[in-house]
Amino acid sequence: MDRIANAIGARVAPSSSARSAPVYNPATGEQVAELPLSTAAEVGEAVAAARAAAPAWGATPPLKRARLMFRFKELLDARAADIARAISREHGKTHADALGEVARGIEVVEFACGIPHLLKGEFSRNVGPEVDSYSDRQPLGVVAGITPFNFPAMVPLWMYPVAIACGNTFVLKPSERDPSAPMLVYEIFREAGFPDGVLNIVHGDKEAVDAILDHPDVKAVSFVGSTPIAEYVYARGTAKGKRVQALGGAKNHMIIMPDADIDKAADALMGAGYGSAGERCMAVSVAVPVGEETANRLVETLAPKVRALKIGPSTDPDAEMGPLVTRQHLQKVLGYIDKGIAEGADLVVDGRGFRLQGYENGYFVGGSLFDRVTPDMTIYREEIFGPVLSVVRAGSFGEAVGLVNAHEYGNGSAIFTRDGDAARAFADAIEVGMVGVNVPIPVPVAYHSFGGWKRSLFGDHSIYGPEGVRFYTRLKTVTTRWPGGIREGAVYTFPTMN
Repeated sequence: MDRIANAIGARVAPSSSARSAPVYNPATGEQVAELPLSTAAEVGEAVAAARAAAPAWGATPPLKRARLMFRFKELLDARAADIARAISREHGKTHADALGEVARGIEVVEFACGIPHLLKGEFSRNVGPEVDSYSDRQPLGVVAGITPFNFPAMVPLWMYPVAIACGNTFVLKPSERDPSAPMLVYEIFREAGFPDGVLNIVHGDKEAVDAILDHPDVKAVSFVGSTPIAEYVYARGTAKGKRVQALGGAKNHMIIMPDADIDKAADALMGAGYGSAGERCMAVSVAVPVGEETANRLVETLAPKVRALKIGPSTDPDAEMGPLVTRQHLQKVLGYIDKGIAEGADLVVDGRGFRLQGYENGYFVGGSLFDRVTPDMTIYREEIFGPVLSVVRAGSFGEAVGLVNAHEYGNGSAIFTRDGDAARAFADAIEVGMVGVNVPIPVPVAYHSFGGWKRSLFGDHSIYGPEGVRFYTRLKTVTTRWPGGIREGAVYTFPTMN
């Protein structure tokens, strides 16, 4: 059985911690690895390695940093299938879904390859007599990332390629659930030729997280996870004077207008609601059909599709959905379904009885579909993070928009319609960070930025893209004067152009 090690400086470093956690294959329920839960001292070693590497790396010309990123991208492209298999083994998602995760991570590496252009400042000549000004974006130093189980390769790649391209060094604390994929990507990173200490990985739980948040040499922290933890990370990190971007939970709605193509809308909901077993912060978990006729047609179209979901292990090329990540999470999702029934929702498709022959110990659940869900119900208010889709019927476009805007989360939302006026009004009025028009999962491409509103994001900066560059750098403005022999004497008033 594998025992996962840390990666500190130039070495793969087995942890000396007396505490550890098991890592499982969700399809079989078998333990496949043991993960050390690193100590605060080991986090300190990783930060020290990053700090030692920071001056030389920050002084490395951006073009040279970009060339190493190009090499990293080429190696990731060549090893994409291997990374996807490592993801599926410990997360459970289908191989095709895992390949998609890797591809979206590589896109951010590709964006980071443009860092020489992205770091260009501004220059103004003669802002005063013989006075010029220019701006520069400089690295912060040591920065860190804390990443979730649902995208063990992609989310780290949303963070450290941009941070490192900007001239920072990085400490990564991956999820305890599926640590092998980020370690494989680390090996590829080292193969690309990056210097020792530029990227370090420390595995652990809350002790490691708190050590990162409290360490005085860590200047910024990126986090993706649940809203309660995001809020905790933001509060503790900023209290220590750090820059923090903490992405939290979601309850993403998709509004279906009466003029929408119901078959296309239903297909979009299937992929967005049940893909990756619903374990996505951009999963659509609430469908909002406008009008009773629209709702009836939608539910009639969805129900047989949900019943026909092909569920299986990642080794099954026909599988459309895999297991949930842990037995504990499986029980949590089942509890939400029970709660929905108890609170009066109409369970149209019940996934609780699903069993897969040969995989009876796996963490599988079938797709579930609720109708006539109301905003006061637990399954509407809380993020389930499983293959459970709720239909909330709205009487009008305005009621549907109000429903979305009243929710505490503001990550993403979508509308399906043929009406350009409705689409434009929706995009303007909806209070979320990412909007889709006939696009069910509006995850921005790498050269835009990803981030929600309200309790889906704590901090002022979204992740990756231009916002990522701003988060991982500080603005410095330099004003220079080279007078040509003119002596004016001392000036005691505030400088102006007068």
